Amino acid sequence: MSGSGKTTIGGRLAARLKKTHPNLVFLDGDILRDVWGDWLGHDIAGRRVNAHRISHLCRVLDLQKIHIVAAVLSIFPEWQRWNRENFSRYFEVFLDVPMQVLQARDPKALYRRAFAGEIQNVVGVDIPFPRVEHPDLVLDNATDLTDVEPLVERVLTVLPPLEVE
Repeated sequence: MSGSGKTTIGGRLAARLKKTHPNLVFLDGDILRDVWGDWLGHDIAGRRVNAHRISHLCRVLDLQKIHIVAAVLSIFPEWQRWNRENFSRYFEVFLDVPMQVLQARDPKALYRRAFAGEIQNVVGVDIPFPRVEHPDLVLDNATDLTDVEPLVERVLTVLPPLEVE
């Protein structure tokens, strides 16, 4: 969910992998919304369209043998299944962070504003967050985000080797 460390951990993981795999890109859900324009909004319908866009973009890159580290909030099990069925390889990391930790971090003030009734369509508040069904790795990220290297190392130790193109 928001504030779980997706961008921080994903960005550092991508930077580490890029050193030996130049055919790798890092995609961040917030940046992709900026690229496409955020006119979809954050309700369930807009999030569903966004999930479709991200998965299909990753499929296009995958077909070109480009590795992707994608830092996205995924609330649709059907898209997680689609990814597993349509990508040449798929490794899903779930960042498990309790809501009280997310609220304490709250870098975008989403939780504060949602609980105050100022905004709607916040995952974990008025949009349910279904726990990921079958992640390849679960990381407990209830710690300080200033040192995510142990988490990045953990991903690297269990991630199957990537092909170099």
